Amino acid sequence: MADDPYVTLGVSKGASDDEVRRAFRKLAKELHPDISKGTEERFKQVTSAYEILGDPEKRKAFDRGEINARGEPRHSGYRQYARGARANAGAGAGPNGGFDEFGFSDIFSDFFSSGAARGGARSSNFSARGQDVRYTLEVDFLEAALGATKRVTLPGGGTLDLTVPAGVGDLQVLRLKGKGQRGVGAGESGDALVEVRVRPHPFFRREGEDIMLEVPIGIDEAVLGAKVEVPTISGRVQITVPKGTSSGRVFRLRGKGIKPSGKQEAGDQLVTVRIVLPEKIDDTLAYFFSEWRQKNSYDPGRK
Repeated sequence: MADDPYVTLGVSKGASDDEVRRAFRKLAKELHPDISKGTEERFKQVTSAYEILGDPEKRKAFDRGEINARGEPRHSGYRQYARGARANAGAGAGPNGGFDEFGFSDIFSDFFSSGAARGGARSSNFSARGQDVRYTLEVDFLEAALGATKRVTLPGGGTLDLTVPAGVGDLQVLRLKGKGQRGVGAGESGDALVEVRVRPHPFFRREGEDIMLEVPIGIDEAVLGAKVEVPTISGRVQITVPKGTSSGRVFRLRGKGIKPSGKQEAGDQLVTVRIVLPEKIDDTLAYFFSEWRQKNSYDPGRK
């Protein structure tokens, strides 16, 4: 095995990640044992070189002289990193020995597809799980709260109908089993990971499974009491505002909040009332309160 992975792949030390990937892709297609006879050892060397240069952390470690071309530590100061890297690789590796970490699944998928198109041999022994693919899906607040079916356009031009479950949260990731890239050989397909981003609502706000809402009421409604219609995520309802209601009072509407899929009980809606004065105080209102203030010594700060 060559002592320098840069030499093995035929790239310079200043090569970009894309240049390294292209060099490996080219050599892998030329040297794969299913296509070329007697190239197995050279193919292993190229693969090992890419395991170093295709991983940014290992590449930096090699450039600093901390590991050799086999990925082994050159001195004890690197042993802790090496143990941690192996542990992480083991924890995240799939049935293909961690090939997905370096994008091997994608490379070999392309390789075998092109080989089949040329009428070349296709190995029934080599398998690799397809890579997962990631998408971002924006939904409205009510779609996230109540659930919806959304059509996702894939990069290749295809479409995917996605069921957004009721109660999905902002930045929650939905996993669609087997909807990622196709596997190689007998390898299973990867998954599609869809990150949901919930657009804010003009007046609803979510806290856990509860819905928060502020409702303006007039001074007369606060003093005399009133029936006030308020919106909920499932329709409009009425609340009773008692006489003498202060601004900031909270009314709880039980069961009018979020009900996530699979749960039997929904959260609540908490309605906070805010007293809003008229934009223009007319003489009648001003005179009434002037007279009232003279006859009453009410001070809300000392009640």
